[in-house]
Amino acid sequence: MFEQIPLFRGIVELANDGGPFVVWIFLCGVLMWTLILERYWYFMRILPRQAAEIKEQWHARKDHTSWCARQIRQAMISRLNNSMTAGFPVLEVLVPMSPLLGLIGTVSGMLEVFDSMALRGSADARSMASGVSEAMICTMTGLAVSITGLWPVHYFRTRAVRETELLADEFSF
Repeated sequence: MFEQIPLFRGIVELANDGGPFVVWIFLCGVLMWTLILERYWYFMRILPRQAAEIKEQWHARKDHTSWCARQIRQAMISRLNNSMTAGFPVLEVLVPMSPLLGLIGTVSGMLEVFDSMALRGSADARSMASGVSEAMICTMTGLAVSITGLWPVHYFRTRAVRETELLADEFSF
């Protein structure tokens, strides 16, 4: 059924040619993009409602100037900031982990090359080709997954800082 879909067929061929580490890199990419889409959904749909609710709660208070009111204001902003940055640690690990998995796959492929050279006693290009191919596919896949996650992670990090500052500015004393 899935074999008819060109993208799925390409992924299966890449996993077959690149070895087991390509599967792990692909799973990292799926998890990373799931978190990126979840964060996008949060910033577009959920954050505006949460910010409006918190502003409404703040403006409903009679006291805005006491030490206690300032602490409540700080707690409200901090809670919203925590919900904005949820999932960031995992994203910040997945982005550099993909090329590292690619590097492990590269080393594994090169070990395969050296094993084939040791078994045959010569450096035959055909015997080395599959190992070098596996190594390069792992490297390419790891870098591709990592590069696609760099900008969204940076975007959401700076957006969380900006939204927190804007929210803090809207809370009048």
